[in-house]
This record gives sequence, structure tokens and C-alpha cells, in this order.
Amino acid sequence: MPKWVKTTLKVLSSIIALVIVAFIGVTLYVVYNKQKVLNLITTELNKNLNGTLTIGGLDPTFFKGFPGVSVALKNVTLKDKLWANHHHTLLDAKDIYVSVDAGALLKGTVSINKVEVSNAKIDLFTDSTGYSNTAVFKSNHQDSTTKTKEKSSSSTQIKRFELSNVNFVVDDRKAFKLFQFEVQDIDGKMDYLSTGWKAHLQLKTLVKSFSFNTQKGSFLKDKLLNGPFDISYDNKNKLITVAPNQLGIGDDTFTIGGQFSLAKDPVTFTLNIADDHILWKSASNLLAANITKSLRMFDLDAPIAVTADLKGSFGAGDPLLYVTCKVKDNTLTTPAGRIDNCSFSGVFSNNYINGKGLTDENSVIKLYHFTGNYKQLPFTVDTAFINNLSTPVASGIFKSHFDVEKLNSVIGEQSLKFTKGTADIKMAYKADLVNYELNKPLLDGVINIKNADVSYLPRNLHFKNTGVALRFYKNDLYMNNIRLQTGNSVVNMEGKVSNFLNLYYTAPQKILIVWQITSPQLHIAEFLGFLNARQGGVSSKSKGSKTNLNNQLNTVFDKGSAELHLRVAKVYYKKFLATDATADLLLADNSIKVQNVSVKNAGGSVKLAGNIVQTGAANTFLLNTQIDNVNISNFFYAFNDFGLKSFTNKNLKGLLSAQAHLTGSINNAGNVVPRSLNGVTTFELKKGALVNFTPITSIGKFAFPFRDLKNITFSNLKGKFDINGDKITINPMQINSSVLNMDVAGVYSLSRGTNIALDIPLRNPKKDTAIVDQTERNKKRMRGIVLHILATDGDDGKIKIKWNKNRAKKEETSAEITN
Repeated sequence: MPKWVKTTLKVLSSIIALVIVAFIGVTLYVVYNKQKVLNLITTELNKNLNGTLTIGGLDPTFFKGFPGVSVALKNVTLKDKLWANHHHTLLDAKDIYVSVDAGALLKGTVSINKVEVSNAKIDLFTDSTGYSNTAVFKSNHQDSTTKTKEKSSSSTQIKRFELSNVNFVVDDRKAFKLFQFEVQDIDGKMDYLSTGWKAHLQLKTLVKSFSFNTQKGSFLKDKLLNGPFDISYDNKNKLITVAPNQLGIGDDTFTIGGQFSLAKDPVTFTLNIADDHILWKSASNLLAANITKSLRMFDLDAPIAVTADLKGSFGAGDPLLYVTCKVKDNTLTTPAGRIDNCSFSGVFSNNYINGKGLTDENSVIKLYHFTGNYKQLPFTVDTAFINNLSTPVASGIFKSHFDVEKLNSVIGEQSLKFTKGTADIKMAYKADLVNYELNKPLLDGVINIKNADVSYLPRNLHFKNTGVALRFYKNDLYMNNIRLQTGNSVVNMEGKVSNFLNLYYTAPQKILIVWQITSPQLHIAEFLGFLNARQGGVSSKSKGSKTNLNNQLNTVFDKGSAELHLRVAKVYYKKFLATDATADLLLADNSIKVQNVSVKNAGGSVKLAGNIVQTGAANTFLLNTQIDNVNISNFFYAFNDFGLKSFTNKNLKGLLSAQAHLTGSINNAGNVVPRSLNGVTTFELKKGALVNFTPITSIGKFAFPFRDLKNITFSNLKGKFDINGDKITINPMQINSSVLNMDVAGVYSLSRGTNIALDIPLRNPKKDTAIVDQTERNKKRMRGIVLHILATDGDDGKIKIKWNKNRAKKEETSAEITN
């Protein structure tokens, strides 16, 4: 071995031995001078304190701080002067290890190289009056001489520090703030520059509370923070800067940076948090409880990009919170259902209007360029706002274009079913959100439906080539340019519902639709579904939805009212044809009230009023009608001879005028229920004729062989019928005709029970035509031989004519008494 190497090794060995001897010497010094060293440390640490610092014990730790001296401080407590009032100990540490410079210690001073704190609690407390236990630290107001002396006598710089198992609390009762961290491990080092200092630390801590307002809850509640921090301090601006760095929060990793300004009291701060790949639930769980509660009503399947900026102070008041997110081709779950292919840019801020405070009431959610598919319905919302989270209000402009067949999955198929057509929607809306559902909205916009085929299932009605323009303005709904076609009927409608938007959500049974309806031709048989009782009921609510749109529509259809004003060129009902029809109808409470109905039919006019009550398979009705100068043959034909079998339209001619007050039942096919009619009808027949009426012609074969009984004309015929089920009571009625006169009274039955008495004088009425005096003509009317005939039921079900023996005997008895 070369000589210089041996010499070098000897020198190094000597130096190492010297250091070890010196270290052992210093350690022995500390061991044998514990109280003195403890007093030195206590004196150093007690500088600038307004309170009590106690250290339970001090022990050297030998090689832990080599080549310096490391001492262990046991049971260290720091209390302010008012501790007896509030009992919040600023520092209560079971173990503090302090590494000091050995040379400085031998000179009687302390230079701290490293501090380790473990098994401790740091409690920074401020009471409701604003007093803080940090008052234990004296004010920095000192004269320059003192500062210079202290700087030269000892160093207050700590180069390294570690914390483990430390509970750190900032409890500000005046500002309602609570920050609590269970520090598992912090390892940091400090570099001191002429402009300030820099620190790098590795952090692992559990956030128990990060509340800027304890009344609203904590951010980052029960989240583990794990990661590095690079921090710097600028002496001139008194500004602490946290460089952006990746920090684990729970199961996610965020880029976090910020600044803390110490220039003013209280300290102000800005925090910037970002993550470009986080789940919605994970992001919402980082926020305060009042915000998280709202955001948990929603969810996004795929991760999103999120940024959050917090600006505030450690004094009173909430911080400014500004959160952004970007969503692309995601699936959004809402209380109203799923939205697929969802994309938007979102912003949350608790400072919607500057100057109105950082509160829930002044908070806003903004969604820009919102697009998606709701149950296959594509839509866009350029800008959507939800402001005031205490009583949320939503607003925006909704646009959509789709095939109306896709509406079936939205509204269900219990009320309406679409099979063809397109829809265009452009709607500005503003509405309260109650349980995150629209309530009492204000709408302004148009829904256009074109070329649609739709069925109204509860009444089995089907329409084709339908067009609808719905215009919402303020609270009212206008329904314009509506075209309905079903079978051979074409209906054009204009409608209005006043106060629609309020009533739809709060009292749908009070909705009244006012319709103006015109039609070139209307086939009533195609609308008999309105006679049907509604099929089914309001369906049960869909799972996961608090309000089902179909339920609401069913309620409107079932409970709402409609006022219809009809003007129809031609009306068809079976064999009935009317022109220039007008009518006013009111549909409400399972009834149809008919008013001001007027039609032209069979050369005359028909007016009627009444109502129909829907009670199931049969619907009861009340009808008041007036008929003026209609062709009786055509009129009877149109109504299937009113159920008469032996007396038909082929037997009648003339102009009929009549009045009727009837009650009865009508089935869902539009036919009168047998034996249900009751009421009274009066009639007058002008220029009438009875043609080929079998009961009369059968009599004429033997009673009037030389008279034309196949065509009996009447100058004026009046009568009154009482209708009771299948029985029609003919009140005593005189018939004066061209062939014979007769008196008629009795009962005509639509089934069994016909019993009509006919008194027919054989005198030929033609002989009396020359008598001008009506009184004299009436005297001679029943002179001569009078046939008393009875029309009754035959065994074959047809009318049977026989002599009315009882009537003949009464007349003979009367004649004898007269003689």
C-alpha cells in the first residue's frame, strides 16, 4: 500500500474517532446536564409566548441526530393565558424529537436542524367573540435592536420536520369554520432564501372536516390525502404559493395548487383543483353536504373532466366556489330518467350575482350546449340554468326534432299511441324545481306535429294525417292549425287553455279546453268512442320516477273539461245527413252537455239540447228537441223509423214539426237501448199522407172498397205521444183525411201490448168539403155508421185488426139513453 494512502487513512480514522469522541462527549454533557439543556430549550421556545410551555422530560437519542444531538421532549404542552376559560390546549404532544447543532449547544445556544412531532394534538381555537388561543404567541412588534440581537444569537430556522399521528384542528366558532386533519405522516424539508423560503413535503393525512361553514357541511369529508407538496413563501408580498402537483384524494388523483396571502388578517386563500378523469359520484363526494345532496340526485356513468376553484378567507363567510366539468358522449341519470349520448359543459358557482353573497340562494348551475337522447328523443339545450339551490329555479331553451312514434316510450301507451309523423319543438322554459322535478313552469315556444297517425286508446279513437301546433305563452296554451282525420271525417280545430301550466301540475281536474271546431264533413259514427267509458285507469307509477308523465296526461284527459263550439258543413250518422250544423258541447265529469244544436235536415231544421252521462256500457241521456218542417219520410228513414216495425218511412209523406222531451239510454254503438225511452212528444204534420199503411188498407178491403186507402192525405195532423219504455201512449187524436176520418187513442208497443182504438165513420169526408163553417163540419164528421176497430197484437207478432165490441156496446147504450 502506498505511503500516502496509509497516511490518508490514518488522518480520516483520527478525524472519525475525534468526531465520535466529541459526539459521545456532547451526549454525556446532555445526560449529565439535562436540566440545564432543558432550561435552554424551554427558554428558546418560550421566547415570544404569552402563555405556558411545559416539557415533561428530556432525553438524548444518541445517534438519531448524528452528527448533531437529538433530544426527545416528552409530554410537551402549550397553553395560552385564558386556557382555564376555554380548555383548548394549543399543543399537547407526547413525543417531540429535536435535533440541535452540537457546536451551538456547547456555546450555550440552540440551533434546530430537525423537529419530529408524534402522538400529538394541535388545537387552534377561536371562540365566538373572536379570541384565539394563538394569542400565546407574542406580537412581532419589536424594535430593530432586539431583532438584530436575536438573529445573531440563535437561529429560528428549522431545516427538516416530521409529523406522525398528529390530530390538527382549526376550530373557529366565530366564523363557523372547522378544519380537522388526522395526520398519519408528514415529512418535509425547508430551504431558506434571501426572499423567503421553500419547502417540500410528503403528506398523508385523513380529512375529518374541511368546513368553511359548519352549518353546511365539510368538503373532502373522510378522504385520505396522499402526495407531495412544493411550497414557497415570498417575504415581500407575504404570499405562500403551493405549486400545482398531483395529490391523491380518496381513490382519485387531482392536480392541486393554490396561494395563501398573509398580508392581511384574516388570511385569504385560492385553491385550484383539477382532474380530467373522475366519476361524477367521486367528484360530488368531495364537496360540502349541502351541494353533495343536490348533486347525488344525478349520476354520469363514464368519468368526466372537472376543475374547482375556491377563493376565500379564514375569517367569517363562505369561500367563492367555481366548478367546471366537461361531459362527452356519456349517460346521465336524473330523477326523471336516463339521458343517453349526453354531452355538455357545466359550471357551478355560488356567486351568481355579484354582491349578493356566497350562499345557496345565490348559487347557479349552468349547462352549455347540452345534447342527448331521452328515451330515443334527441334534444339540445343551448344554455340551461338552475339557480338558487334553496328554492331551485330552472330555465333554458329546449329544442328537438324527432319522429313522433318515439313519444310512445315517453308517455306510455295507455292514453296516446303514435305510429307516424314528425315533431319539432322550440321552447323557452322557466320553472321551480320541487324534488328536482319541474313545477309550475312558464313556457314560451311552439310544438309542431305534422302528418301524424295517433290513437286515443281510452276511447278507441284513431286519427291519421294529424297536424298540431301547440303555442305556450306565459301560463296559457294555444292549440292552432290542428287537423284530425279519421275515416272519412276531417276536423280542423283551434283551442285555448287558460292558466294551463299552473293547473296541469296542481289541479288538472280544473283544466278547461275551449275548442273552435270546423269540418267540411263529419261522420259521427267515427267518434262514438266518446260515448265509451274510458278504458283502464291511471297506470301505476314507473319505478324510479316520482311523477309519471302518462299519469299526468291521464288525469288531464279523465278529469279535465272541454268546451266545444262546432261548425260543420255536413254531418253523417248512419242514414242521417244534416247540413250547416252548429253545436256547443261541454265535456266534463263523464258527461256531455249539449247546447244550441242546430242542423238542416230533410228540407227543414232540427234544434236540440240536453246531456249524456257516461255510466259504462249504457249512457243515460236527456234530450229536448224541436223539429221544424222536415220531410217526414226522409226524417224517419234517417233514424231507422225510431224502432217502429209496422209504421215506416215508406208509409209517410208531409212536412213534420215536433217537440220532444225525452230521457233514455244509448249504448256505445250509438243505438238507443230498448225500453229505455221515457218522455213526451207532440207533433204536427202538414200536407201529409199515409201511404200503403197495412192496418188501414186491410180495413178498406171490406169497409171502404171504393175509396183509395193506399194514399190518404191530411191537411193538418196534430198529436201527442207519451213514451214509457217500449210503450207509446197515443193521446186521443183526430185524424181528418181525404179518404176517411177517424179518432185514435191507445197504446202502441214496440214489443207486446199494442192496444189502439180506432173510431172510423163510414161517411165519406169528400161530401163535407163544401161546408165552409168548421164548426158545422165537425158536427157532421162522426155522423152515420161508425166502425169501432181495435188494433192489437197477433199471435204471429204482427198487428191484428178486430172489432172493438166494448166500444160499440158503449155507443149503443149511449144512443138508447139519448132516444
